Amino acid sequence: QVQLLESGGGLVQAGGVLRLSCLASGIIDNFNHMGWFRQATGEERKLVAVIDSGGVTEYAQSVKGRFTISRDNAKTTVYLQMNSLKPEDTADYYCYYRNPSGTVIFWGQGIQVTVSS
Repeated sequence: QVQLLESGGGLVQAGGVLRLSCLASGIIDNFNHMGWFRQATGEERKLVAVIDSGGVTEYAQSVKGRFTISRDNAKTTVYLQMNSLKPEDTADYYCYYRNPSGTVIFWGQGIQVTVSS
């Protein structure tokens, strides 16, 4: 089992910044992938950014150049630095963990991000 604890969400004005953190605990695969998905009201959950244990990243096109994902393997923590936030970034953000084969996936509880115009 892996537990994911998210923090850092909140309300911010358009153009502002937020930093999300996700701490993983439990039985951690050293070669895991971690990242963030988001789900706006009435929409499907979508990838925001993911990073593997070697630091290779993938971003949604809508956040490229504004968001940066990083990780601290020693602390089993993944971060999402969100700059130049837009109202359309408003959503519940979910931390994501999976093992290399994708056979084991865990989700955090979700954290709310609201960007006002």
